[in-house]
Amino acid sequence: MDGEVRHLVGLLLGTEDDWPRAFEHLVAGLGPVTDRTGRRHTFATERLTIEPFSLRSKPRTDLVIDRLAYWYYHPREWLKKVALMDDVYLLNSPFTFQAMEKHAAYCAMMRLGLKVPETVLVPYKNPVDHDKYAYTAQRYNQSFDLDAIAGGIGYPLFMKPYDGGGWRGVSKVNDADELHRAYNSSGEMLMHLQASVDYDVFARALSIGAETMVMRFDPAAPMHARYRVEHDFLQAGAGSEAVAISRIVNAFFRWEFNSCEMLVRGGDVFPIDYANACPDISITSLHYYFPWAIKTLLKWTVYCLATGRQPGLDTDTRSYFEISDDGDLDYGQKLAGYLRLADAHFAVDDYREFCAAHLADIDQRVLDWVLGPQFDQLIVDTVTATYPEHEHERFIAHLRGLTGLWVTHETTRTSG
Repeated sequence: MDGEVRHLVGLLLGTEDDWPRAFEHLVAGLGPVTDRTGRRHTFATERLTIEPFSLRSKPRTDLVIDRLAYWYYHPREWLKKVALMDDVYLLNSPFTFQAMEKHAAYCAMMRLGLKVPETVLVPYKNPVDHDKYAYTAQRYNQSFDLDAIAGGIGYPLFMKPYDGGGWRGVSKVNDADELHRAYNSSGEMLMHLQASVDYDVFARALSIGAETMVMRFDPAAPMHARYRVEHDFLQAGAGSEAVAISRIVNAFFRWEFNSCEMLVRGGDVFPIDYANACPDISITSLHYYFPWAIKTLLKWTVYCLATGRQPGLDTDTRSYFEISDDGDLDYGQKLAGYLRLADAHFAVDDYREFCAAHLADIDQRVLDWVLGPQFDQLIVDTVTATYPEHEHERFIAHLRGLTGLWVTHETTRTSG
């Protein structure tokens, strides 16, 4: 048995500071973790900078948590390089970022038979800025009847960019006048028309590695109030299906840090948005759920590094399609088959066993942290940096109250 193994976790960040501070604090206080062979592993973090790099240079980092490359191409190309040449572990594959533009993700999950609402892609409203566009459009672009397409889908419907973007350009369309106003204002955005779904619950699931938290979500509320603290708000079957869909999507595309939005009506789950390269984990929006998110990110990071988990760059789509194309299977049987593949990809049972054996004190560590002065200072600093001065007192109290509620519930859970 060799000596101690040291692991460096790289953080590729944009404007965020709250969750990175939280993650760095927990990693710094973690101490050595012993694996199944008795070997000790230690962990450190580093915020990565963006600079020229040789394609043959060797990275210092063993794992990277990326929050930047979905829009910033220079670090995206560095991620591709370290994944292909250096076996650096990435939570989200940079090679399937194109699928995170929603359109490909819709297509894949429709192929699997998930209940994605009817969706139509329509051409750009404004001409594409390319010198070949005018000739190509004149020769090959077919005229189309936007009203007829919308009529076939049915009102109300939603018009939204094919590549997503945090509710950018999303319009609820109730009639033909609103349809044309929305399309005329779409400009150079490529748009989907998607059927609306009458629903009982809007749920958002945050997945980190082998774990998923399904939360009740109110998209019309201000950001600080969108995640509602409610438990058992779904029927048991719908709750299990929401978790399964999230895990299946992530395993299919090799994503390990993602969120999925679903509309739930009775026992039916309709996924409407499940490709988010940079899921929201800010304390100002997650509040009550923030400690769970940071703890789970820590656990999955440690598990991947301490067990030598290999990054899965190649997707195994054919295994999923073989299930989806089997006409003898009903929806429930297909979902169960997909979930077996997803559970195997994420090594769900092995992950749980590792955490129970080698991170047994992590719940208490995180609970003590949330009860301590560093966490309270994180709340104060984040509120001060986020909100105008006259709202500081209100939002500090808001976050203290909701994270205090988590402490109460977590204390009860861990003591039981």
